[in-house]
Amino acid sequence: MKNESLILKRCNWNTSDPVYLDYHDREWGRPQFDSRTLFEMLCLEGMQAGLSWITILKRRDHYRAAFAGFDPQMIADYSKEKVEELMTDPGIIRNRRKIEAIIANAKSYLEIEKEQPFSKYLWHFVGDRPIVHHYSAHDPIPASSRESQLMSKDLKKRGFKFVGETICYAFMQAVGMVNDHETGCFCYRQILEKTEHA
Repeated sequence: MKNESLILKRCNWNTSDPVYLDYHDREWGRPQFDSRTLFEMLCLEGMQAGLSWITILKRRDHYRAAFAGFDPQMIADYSKEKVEELMTDPGIIRNRRKIEAIIANAKSYLEIEKEQPFSKYLWHFVGDRPIVHHYSAHDPIPASSRESQLMSKDLKKRGFKFVGETICYAFMQAVGMVNDHETGCFCYRQILEKTEHA
């Protein structure tokens, strides 16, 4: 008998990779409100630029080790010497601009936190509640939205790097600011029911 997790109806973009399956089933599209987790996901989505998400996903533990569990306070203090050290770390993508972007993002995160929680700042772009879409397997899911454009513009203004509107939309999908699971996917209904009763 086939493993139940392998026969569930999922979004068509998924693969049979167990790492991807677990991510899709347990994380992607589920509303996340923890500020540090949101910071981590925003940075990781930026690391994906020009690469596939699975490339970053399989290195997530390495990124967490390299960037102090995505503690913005610690990352903001990274020196030029630390950057050089990270440039020799085979567990992450050794791209200087991307490494320096995470450090810049940490500093910008701390500035936002002086005004309000990072989570509250990000969620205001969607009116503090997930946007629910109703895409079937055949509907074209967009690569950006008005909300991701506004988020991108404001993040850039605040000093964030690698936060274009497409990256921001992928981030919003990942952390459940939008529910872009296909309507036939088992996660779509699960998330919708939790959202309706929140």
